[in-house]
Amino acid sequence: MDPKTTMGALAYALFFGLSAWAIGRAVHLAIHRYLDSAQNAGADPTAIRFLGQLSRLMVYVFAFGYYAHLIPALKSLGTAWLASVGVVSVVFGLAAQTTLGNLISGISLVLYRPFKIGDRMQVTAPSGLETGVVESIDLGYTVLRTLDGRRVVIPNSTMASQTSVNLPLSGAGSPCNVTITLASTTDLDRARGILLVLAKAHPKISRIDGCPVTALGGGGATLTLTAWSPDPPAATQAKSDLLEDAKKQFDAAGLKIA
Repeated sequence: MDPKTTMGALAYALFFGLSAWAIGRAVHLAIHRYLDSAQNAGADPTAIRFLGQLSRLMVYVFAFGYYAHLIPALKSLGTAWLASVGVVSVVFGLAAQTTLGNLISGISLVLYRPFKIGDRMQVTAPSGLETGVVESIDLGYTVLRTLDGRRVVIPNSTMASQTSVNLPLSGAGSPCNVTITLASTTDLDRARGILLVLAKAHPKISRIDGCPVTALGGGGATLTLTAWSPDPPAATQAKSDLLEDAKKQFDAAGLKIA
């Protein structure tokens, strides 16, 4: 294929695009296999996941740069851009200021490690003071999972500049909250008792804080079982099991879900 022709340029674009996607996918799978390996239980998942995302980004940047080098039209276009590189740099810098700031802040968070995935943090958000467990640190954002199951997404630049409190886990692990809305005619005490019994019997529940009514509406009342598991995978499995078992127990007892 001649890169000087339109068909050749499209063919090269398809080849480099698919190659970059395949290499990025291989990096993604390799990272997950490395983290899941029992032999690497002591590895730092925060740094490895972040560097993996950064590596995938660099693969795409390298692929585009090499593609632009092969295509004569793009090489001449790049030569023309050099004549106005000052203006282009200013425009690009202003447009990507926030994105680049979040990326650089993410790198600093991984290098200095003020917190890591699984830590329990207290931060200031537009909704007020929020407490949650760090779920992920991506290229642009840090995600916290709150006690009531909400995901708080904070730009890395904000996370790196604000004062945050790293709270002790106190052996609680990861939150496992099960929320069920019951019909208005359902016996709340009986339903609460079933949820608490199921949670106490589950092997992946390490602590139970309670099962209060958290909302009222036209459809009925919402019960939220607040519990903890040793780690995020255990919390996910426990929540799924409790929801399924609660549905079966409620059906057997004649308790209706809204």
